[in-house]
Amino acid sequence: MALKVGMPRSLAYYTYFPLWNTFFKELGVEVLLSNESNKQVLDQGVKETVNDACVPIKMYHGHVKDLMEKVDYLFIPRLVSLDGEETVCPKFLGLPDMVRYSIDGLPPIIDNRLDLRKGKLEFWKFFYRIGRKLDKSFWKILMSYRAAWDKFNKYQSLLLKEYSPQEAWELIDKDQSRGDKIQQKGDITIALLGYPYTIYDPYISVGLLDNLKKMNVKVLTKDNVPSVDLLRQRKKFAKEMFWYYSNQVVRSALYYLEKPRVDGVIHVTAFGCGPDAMVDKFVELECKHSGVPFLTLSLDEHTGEAGMNTRVEAFVDMLKRKRG
Repeated sequence: MALKVGMPRSLAYYTYFPLWNTFFKELGVEVLLSNESNKQVLDQGVKETVNDACVPIKMYHGHVKDLMEKVDYLFIPRLVSLDGEETVCPKFLGLPDMVRYSIDGLPPIIDNRLDLRKGKLEFWKFFYRIGRKLDKSFWKILMSYRAAWDKFNKYQSLLLKEYSPQEAWELIDKDQSRGDKIQQKGDITIALLGYPYTIYDPYISVGLLDNLKKMNVKVLTKDNVPSVDLLRQRKKFAKEMFWYYSNQVVRSALYYLEKPRVDGVIHVTAFGCGPDAMVDKFVELECKHSGVPFLTLSLDEHTGEAGMNTRVEAFVDMLKRKRG
Protein backbone atom coordinates (compact mmCIF):
# COMPACT_ATOMS: atom_id res chain seq x y z
CA MET A 1 0.00 0.00 0.00
CA ALA A 2 1.37 3.42 -1.01
CA LEU A 3 2.34 5.91 1.65
CA LYS A 4 -0.16 8.70 2.14
CA VAL A 5 1.05 12.28 2.50
CA GLY A 6 -1.47 14.87 3.67
CA MET A 7 -1.37 18.34 2.14
CA PRO A 8 -3.42 21.09 3.83
CA ARG A 9 -5.45 23.00 1.26
CA SER A 10 -4.29 26.41 2.46
CA LEU A 11 -1.43 29.00 2.46
CA ALA A 12 1.34 28.01 0.00
CA TYR A 13 -0.91 25.32 -1.47
CA TYR A 14 -2.29 28.03 -3.80
CA THR A 15 1.22 28.78 -5.08
CA TYR A 16 2.94 25.40 -5.23
CA PHE A 17 0.30 22.65 -5.38
CA PRO A 18 1.16 21.43 -8.94
CA LEU A 19 4.87 21.27 -8.05
CA TRP A 20 4.48 19.40 -4.77
CA ASN A 21 1.63 17.17 -5.91
CA THR A 22 3.46 16.01 -9.06
CA PHE A 23 6.68 15.35 -7.14
CA PHE A 24 4.99 13.10 -4.58
CA LYS A 25 2.91 11.27 -7.18
CA GLU A 26 5.97 10.58 -9.36
CA LEU A 27 7.68 9.18 -6.26
CA GLY A 28 4.80 6.72 -5.92
CA VAL A 29 3.34 8.47 -2.87
CA GLU A 30 -0.38 9.10 -2.59
CA VAL A 31 -1.30 12.73 -1.93
CA LEU A 32 -4.40 13.38 0.14
CA LEU A 33 -5.78 16.92 0.24
CA SER A 34 -7.84 18.24 3.11
CA ASN A 35 -11.45 19.13 2.38
CA GLU A 36 -12.21 22.52 0.89
CA SER A 37 -12.38 25.32 3.44
CA ASN A 38 -15.70 25.53 5.25
CA LYS A 39 -17.11 26.55 8.63
CA GLN A 40 -16.29 23.24 10.29
CA VAL A 41 -12.65 23.38 9.15
CA LEU A 42 -12.33 26.97 10.35
CA ASP A 43 -13.97 26.22 13.71
CA GLN A 44 -11.50 23.37 14.25
CA GLY A 45 -8.64 25.73 13.46
CA VAL A 46 -9.88 28.46 15.77
CA LYS A 47 -9.93 25.96 18.68
CA GLU A 48 -6.33 24.90 18.09
CA THR A 49 -4.57 28.14 17.12
CA VAL A 50 -3.10 30.89 19.27
CA ASN A 51 -5.53 33.78 19.71
CA ASP A 52 -3.66 36.47 17.78
CA ALA A 53 -3.20 34.45 14.57
CA CYS A 54 -4.71 35.76 11.33
CA VAL A 55 -7.60 33.87 9.77
CA PRO A 56 -5.46 32.04 7.12
CA ILE A 57 -3.30 30.57 9.91
CA LYS A 58 -6.40 29.52 11.83
CA MET A 59 -7.79 27.96 8.67
CA TYR A 60 -4.50 26.09 8.11
CA HIS A 61 -4.74 24.48 11.56
CA GLY A 62 -8.28 23.38 10.70
CA HIS A 63 -7.02 21.74 7.52
CA VAL A 64 -4.34 19.91 9.51
CA LYS A 65 -7.01 18.60 11.91
CA ASP A 66 -9.05 17.45 8.93
CA LEU A 67 -6.12 15.38 7.60
CA MET A 68 -4.24 14.15 10.64
CA GLU A 69 -6.00 10.82 11.16
CA LYS A 70 -6.09 9.90 7.46
CA VAL A 71 -2.40 10.02 6.45
CA ASP A 72 1.06 8.60 7.25
CA TYR A 73 2.81 11.99 6.98
CA LEU A 74 1.79 15.64 6.94
CA PHE A 75 3.57 17.90 4.48
CA ILE A 76 4.21 21.24 6.21
CA PRO A 77 7.46 22.63 4.74
CA ARG A 78 9.36 25.38 6.53
CA LEU A 79 9.31 28.07 3.84
CA VAL A 80 11.92 30.76 4.48
CA SER A 81 12.78 32.44 1.16
CA LEU A 82 11.02 31.75 -2.14
CA ASP A 83 13.04 34.09 -4.38
CA GLY A 84 16.52 34.07 -2.86
CA GLU A 85 16.22 37.55 -1.35
CA GLU A 86 13.11 38.20 0.73
CA THR A 87 11.60 35.99 3.41
CA VAL A 88 8.00 35.05 3.98
CA CYS A 89 6.19 36.36 7.06
CA PRO A 90 7.17 35.06 10.53
CA LYS A 91 4.09 32.89 10.86
CA PHE A 92 5.12 30.99 7.72
CA LEU A 93 8.64 30.57 9.09
CA GLY A 94 7.40 28.98 12.29
CA LEU A 95 4.42 27.13 10.81
CA PRO A 96 5.66 23.53 11.40
CA ASP A 97 6.46 24.35 15.04
CA MET A 98 3.22 26.26 15.55
CA VAL A 99 1.21 23.28 14.30
CA ARG A 100 3.31 20.70 16.15
CA TYR A 101 2.93 22.40 19.53
CA SER A 102 -0.73 23.35 19.06
CA ILE A 103 -2.24 20.01 18.03
CA ASP A 104 -1.72 16.70 19.84
CA GLY A 105 -1.53 13.31 18.16
CA LEU A 106 -0.09 14.39 14.82
CA PRO A 107 1.54 11.92 12.41
CA PRO A 108 5.19 12.62 11.44
CA ILE A 109 5.63 15.99 9.73
CA ILE A 110 7.72 16.53 6.59
CA ASP A 111 9.01 19.96 7.52
CA ASN A 112 12.09 20.38 5.35
CA ARG A 113 13.43 23.92 5.07
CA LEU A 114 13.34 25.83 1.78
CA ASP A 115 15.62 28.87 1.79
CA LEU A 116 16.62 29.96 -1.70
CA ARG A 117 19.03 32.55 -0.26
CA LYS A 118 21.46 29.64 0.08
CA GLY A 119 21.83 29.24 -3.69
CA LYS A 120 20.18 28.08 -6.89
CA LEU A 121 20.51 24.38 -5.96
CA GLU A 122 18.39 24.75 -2.84
CA PHE A 123 15.19 23.73 -4.60
CA TRP A 124 16.83 20.46 -5.70
CA LYS A 125 18.30 19.86 -2.24
CA PHE A 126 14.88 20.50 -0.69
CA PHE A 127 13.23 17.83 -2.83
CA TYR A 128 16.18 15.44 -2.53
CA ARG A 129 15.98 15.50 1.27
CA ILE A 130 12.24 14.83 1.15
CA GLY A 131 12.75 11.94 -1.25
CA ARG A 132 15.45 10.41 0.95
CA LYS A 133 13.22 10.78 4.00
CA LEU A 134 10.69 8.62 2.13
CA ASP A 135 13.46 6.12 1.26
CA LYS A 136 13.45 6.80 -2.49
CA SER A 137 16.48 6.37 -4.75
CA PHE A 138 18.52 9.24 -6.24
CA TRP A 139 17.28 8.55 -9.79
CA LYS A 140 13.65 8.27 -8.70
CA ILE A 141 13.94 11.60 -6.92
CA LEU A 142 15.64 13.23 -9.91
CA MET A 143 13.01 12.05 -12.40
CA SER A 144 10.19 13.11 -10.05
CA TYR A 145 11.83 16.53 -9.60
CA ARG A 146 12.01 17.09 -13.37
CA ALA A 147 8.40 16.00 -13.90
CA ALA A 148 7.27 18.31 -11.09
CA TRP A 149 8.97 21.36 -12.61
CA ASP A 150 7.55 20.57 -16.03
CA LYS A 151 4.02 20.62 -14.59
CA PHE A 152 4.73 23.73 -12.52
CA ASN A 153 6.03 25.68 -15.51
CA LYS A 154 2.86 24.81 -17.45
CA TYR A 155 0.79 25.91 -14.47
CA GLN A 156 2.49 29.30 -14.29
CA SER A 157 2.05 29.74 -18.04
CA LEU A 158 -1.70 29.19 -17.68
CA LEU A 159 -1.91 31.74 -14.85
CA LEU A 160 -0.35 34.34 -17.15
CA LYS A 161 -3.13 33.54 -19.63
CA GLU A 162 -5.55 34.71 -16.92
CA TYR A 163 -6.75 31.29 -15.76
CA SER A 164 -7.47 30.97 -12.05
CA PRO A 165 -5.41 28.38 -10.11
CA GLN A 166 -8.39 25.99 -10.05
CA GLU A 167 -8.94 26.34 -13.81
CA ALA A 168 -5.21 25.84 -14.47
CA TRP A 169 -5.08 22.68 -12.33
CA GLU A 170 -8.07 21.23 -14.15
CA LEU A 171 -6.51 21.90 -17.56
CA ILE A 172 -3.23 20.30 -16.51
CA ASP A 173 -5.10 17.23 -15.20
CA LYS A 174 -6.78 16.93 -18.62
CA ASP A 175 -3.39 17.36 -20.32
CA GLN A 176 -4.63 20.59 -21.92
CA SER A 177 -1.91 22.84 -20.61
CA ARG A 178 -1.62 24.75 -23.91
CA GLY A 179 -4.90 26.54 -23.26
CA ASP A 180 -5.47 29.75 -25.19
CA LYS A 181 -5.40 33.02 -23.33
CA ILE A 182 -8.77 33.71 -21.71
CA GLN A 183 -10.59 36.61 -23.31
CA GLN A 184 -12.24 37.96 -20.18
CA LYS A 185 -15.05 40.38 -20.92
CA GLY A 186 -16.47 42.95 -18.57
CA ASP A 187 -17.88 46.45 -18.28
CA ILE A 188 -14.92 47.39 -16.08
CA THR A 189 -11.57 45.90 -15.02
CA ILE A 190 -10.55 45.49 -11.36
CA ALA A 191 -7.20 44.44 -9.94
CA LEU A 192 -7.98 42.03 -7.10
CA LEU A 193 -4.86 42.09 -4.94
CA GLY A 194 -3.95 40.10 -1.87
CA TYR A 195 -2.15 36.94 -0.87
CA PRO A 196 -3.08 33.84 -2.92
CA TYR A 197 -4.46 32.10 0.17
CA THR A 198 -6.93 34.91 0.80
CA ILE A 199 -8.20 35.75 -2.68
CA TYR A 200 -8.34 32.18 -4.06
CA ASP A 201 -9.85 30.46 -1.01
CA PRO A 202 -13.58 30.88 -1.74
CA TYR A 203 -14.56 30.46 1.91
CA ILE A 204 -12.12 33.01 3.34
CA SER A 205 -12.85 35.52 0.57
CA VAL A 206 -16.61 34.81 0.71
CA GLY A 207 -16.62 33.91 -3.00
CA LEU A 208 -15.30 37.34 -4.00
CA LEU A 209 -13.60 36.27 -7.24
CA ASP A 210 -16.68 34.56 -8.67
CA ASN A 211 -19.02 37.29 -7.44
CA LEU A 212 -17.03 39.98 -9.26
CA LYS A 213 -17.20 38.00 -12.48
CA LYS A 214 -20.97 37.63 -12.06
CA MET A 215 -21.14 41.45 -11.86
CA ASN A 216 -19.59 41.52 -15.35
CA VAL A 217 -16.21 42.63 -14.03
CA LYS A 218 -12.93 41.60 -15.63
CA VAL A 219 -10.73 40.51 -12.72
CA LEU A 220 -6.93 40.56 -12.78
CA THR A 221 -4.63 39.33 -10.01
CA LYS A 222 -0.95 39.33 -9.18
CA ASP A 223 -0.57 35.95 -10.88
CA ASN A 224 -1.53 37.46 -14.23
CA VAL A 225 1.55 39.73 -14.21
CA PRO A 226 4.77 38.33 -15.78
CA SER A 227 7.60 38.01 -13.26
CA VAL A 228 9.84 40.26 -15.37
CA ASP A 229 7.28 43.07 -15.06
CA LEU A 230 7.04 42.56 -11.30
CA LEU A 231 10.83 42.85 -11.04
CA ARG A 232 10.76 46.04 -13.11
CA GLN A 233 8.39 47.62 -10.58
CA ARG A 234 10.90 46.85 -7.85
CA LYS A 235 13.03 49.78 -8.99
CA LYS A 236 10.29 52.18 -7.92
CA PHE A 237 10.74 51.27 -4.24
CA ALA A 238 12.81 53.59 -2.10
CA LYS A 239 12.92 50.79 0.46
CA GLU A 240 11.48 47.32 0.08
CA MET A 241 9.64 45.34 2.69
CA PHE A 242 11.07 42.15 4.15
CA TRP A 243 8.28 39.83 3.10
CA TYR A 244 7.97 38.01 -0.23
CA TYR A 245 4.20 37.91 -0.64
CA SER A 246 3.84 41.54 0.53
CA ASN A 247 6.30 42.78 -2.08
CA GLN A 248 4.48 40.77 -4.75
CA VAL A 249 1.22 42.56 -3.90
CA VAL A 250 2.81 46.02 -3.95
CA ARG A 251 4.67 45.40 -7.22
CA SER A 252 1.54 44.11 -8.94
CA ALA A 253 -0.36 47.18 -7.71
CA LEU A 254 2.30 49.45 -9.25
CA TYR A 255 2.13 47.47 -12.49
CA TYR A 256 -1.64 47.83 -12.79
CA LEU A 257 -1.50 51.53 -11.86
CA GLU A 258 1.29 52.33 -14.31
CA LYS A 259 -0.90 53.39 -17.26
CA PRO A 260 -3.33 52.69 -15.46
CA ARG A 261 -4.49 49.30 -16.69
CA VAL A 262 -7.53 48.97 -14.39
CA ASP A 263 -10.62 50.96 -13.37
CA GLY A 264 -10.24 50.15 -9.68
CA VAL A 265 -8.21 48.21 -7.11
CA ILE A 266 -9.53 45.94 -4.35
CA HIS A 267 -7.03 44.91 -1.68
CA VAL A 268 -8.07 41.87 0.34
CA THR A 269 -6.38 41.67 3.72
CA ALA A 270 -6.71 39.39 6.72
CA PHE A 271 -7.47 41.05 10.06
CA GLY A 272 -4.44 40.72 12.30
CA CYS A 273 -1.91 40.52 9.44
CA GLY A 274 1.07 42.66 10.51
CA PRO A 275 2.70 43.15 7.05
CA ASP A 276 -0.65 44.13 5.54
CA ALA A 277 -0.83 47.17 7.85
CA MET A 278 1.93 48.66 5.65
CA VAL A 279 0.97 47.05 2.34
CA ASP A 280 -2.59 48.33 2.51
CA LYS A 281 -1.59 51.94 3.23
CA PHE A 282 1.07 51.88 0.53
CA VAL A 283 -1.33 50.60 -2.14
CA GLU A 284 -3.98 53.11 -1.02
CA LEU A 285 -1.56 56.03 -1.40
CA GLU A 286 -0.40 54.82 -4.81
CA CYS A 287 -4.01 54.51 -5.99
CA LYS A 288 -4.74 58.01 -4.73
CA HIS A 289 -1.67 59.35 -6.56
CA SER A 290 -2.82 57.63 -9.79
CA GLY A 291 -6.45 58.67 -9.43
CA VAL A 292 -7.67 55.06 -9.35
CA PRO A 293 -10.49 54.18 -6.88
CA PHE A 294 -9.42 51.85 -4.08
CA LEU A 295 -11.29 49.54 -1.70
CA THR A 296 -9.92 47.56 1.25
CA LEU A 297 -11.71 44.41 2.36
CA SER A 298 -10.52 43.16 5.75
CA LEU A 299 -11.50 39.56 6.46
CA ASP A 300 -11.69 37.52 9.62
CA GLU A 301 -13.58 34.44 10.81
CA HIS A 302 -16.70 36.54 11.42
CA THR A 303 -16.92 38.09 7.95
CA GLY A 304 -20.48 37.86 6.65
CA GLU A 305 -21.38 37.40 3.00
CA ALA A 306 -24.12 40.05 2.98
CA GLY A 307 -21.92 42.83 4.34
CA MET A 308 -19.10 41.95 1.96
CA ASN A 309 -21.37 41.84 -1.08
CA THR A 310 -22.95 45.20 -0.23
CA ARG A 311 -19.57 46.92 -0.13
CA VAL A 312 -18.34 45.27 -3.32
CA GLU A 313 -21.57 45.99 -5.22
CA ALA A 314 -21.41 49.66 -4.21
CA PHE A 315 -17.78 49.87 -5.33
CA VAL A 316 -18.53 48.22 -8.68
CA ASP A 317 -21.58 50.47 -9.26
CA MET A 318 -19.46 53.54 -8.57
CA LEU A 319 -16.81 52.41 -11.05
CA LYS A 320 -19.40 51.70 -13.76
CA ARG A 321 -20.99 55.13 -13.27
CA LYS A 322 -17.55 56.75 -13.39
CA ARG A 323 -16.80 54.98 -16.66
CA GLY A 324 -20.17 56.09 -18.06
